[in-house]
Amino acid sequence: MRPRPPFVLAAALAALAAGCGGSGVHGTPGGPGLRDPYFPKAGNGGYDVRHYGLVLDYDPARRHLSGTATVTARATEALSAFDLDLDGLTVEEVTVDGRTARWSRAGQELTVRPRDGLRRGATFRVTARYSGEPVTITDHDGSEEGWLHTADGAVGLGEPTGSMAWFPGNHHPSDKAAYDLTVTVPEGLRAVSNGELTSERTEGGRTTSTWHSAEPMPSHAATVAIGRFDVTRTTTRDGLPVLTAVDPEQAAAGKAVLGRVPEIMEWAGDLFGPYPFSSTGAIVDRPGDAGYALETQTRPYFAGAPDLRTLVHELAHQWYGNSVTPKTWADVWLAEGFATYAEWLWDEDHGGDSAQHTFDTFYATGEGLWAFPPAEPPDAAHLFESPVYQGGAMVLHRVRRTVGDDAFRALLRGWAAAHRHGNADTADFTAYVEKSAPGTDFTPLWREWLHGSGTPPRP
Repeated sequence: MRPRPPFVLAAALAALAAGCGGSGVHGTPGGPGLRDPYFPKAGNGGYDVRHYGLVLDYDPARRHLSGTATVTARATEALSAFDLDLDGLTVEEVTVDGRTARWSRAGQELTVRPRDGLRRGATFRVTARYSGEPVTITDHDGSEEGWLHTADGAVGLGEPTGSMAWFPGNHHPSDKAAYDLTVTVPEGLRAVSNGELTSERTEGGRTTSTWHSAEPMPSHAATVAIGRFDVTRTTTRDGLPVLTAVDPEQAAAGKAVLGRVPEIMEWAGDLFGPYPFSSTGAIVDRPGDAGYALETQTRPYFAGAPDLRTLVHELAHQWYGNSVTPKTWADVWLAEGFATYAEWLWDEDHGGDSAQHTFDTFYATGEGLWAFPPAEPPDAAHLFESPVYQGGAMVLHRVRRTVGDDAFRALLRGWAAAHRHGNADTADFTAYVEKSAPGTDFTPLWREWLHGSGTPPRP
């Protein structure tokens, strides 16, 4: 059992009360979850995060993380208390607007009660100091996320809920924010994260790196990778900074494909519209370090040197998934289906199979694609399976065949622009498609391909 401050019982009881201190604000506690259909405890009610300021110090030898998280948010209702998501780690102190606050822990919920209530619309700053060995979270499908120990350091990976293993926050895709991350590690190692590297210095045997992400980011797309990396900087023809950080053991294997990042970004920009962030690149660890790739914002993470299609997939996610982010995890096909279809389009535009040929191949051989509808995974264990990825891509191909190539390419750009840096759900998408092609009846398409059970009729 982790130690608790002596006033924890009083704090827990006070968090249940509706009344606030002497501020005259009569608020209620914010909800401890957003009732996501697959992760009901994820996220928290009552506030909207605007910025995360994270200061971390990590010692791989002891597997010990010390952190200070400063979360700047706006209260969306009058609050007597609010929750942050944090799994594991020991909380040492919590302040709200510089004043010590009472707090309690229950599972992944860190409940904070300010001395004074928070008025609706007020901007407030909560700072939490914490430390310990971060946990690795096993997902419903058996994969691991959270804080993963690597051959020479560690990596924080967050999809769908793992970011709460290394910093407290509102960990749901519907609440996006800007980030500033400062990480100190032993000399000889580097810390690589999202956005732009604004400073790096080594003093007293420790190296401190600071990263800035100005554009809104869902917490599951935040990352920090700690280890030995060869860092390469270049730009696209339009001047977009490209930073790749590669484990030295993967440098030779990854050189050719990572060298195509500028080419992929230029192709994707022509197809999907202006790139929504201010830098790009990749992080490459060793194959056994995580076991999968992830679309961490601006700088996708790869366990081992990626192949070309995987690189295209994760970079396409910067438009669809990171900029246009699903409102809930029920809408994840809007990320994975689009990124998968980007692979098909890349092949089609670069001398490979046409998207129609790929569609036909999957239709003929992909019985597993119809295990459940792309927009309706049965539970959290099935969120990242073929019906969501290839099935979602097939929905998009059916839209393309319905509206025509030119209209579909306009739709790709328009959808990315309409929800740039925002959130969208399946109903938003179907409404957008229908509005883009007035007079066309999409009802059979949605019924059979997006929400239907079993194999759709052969088109």
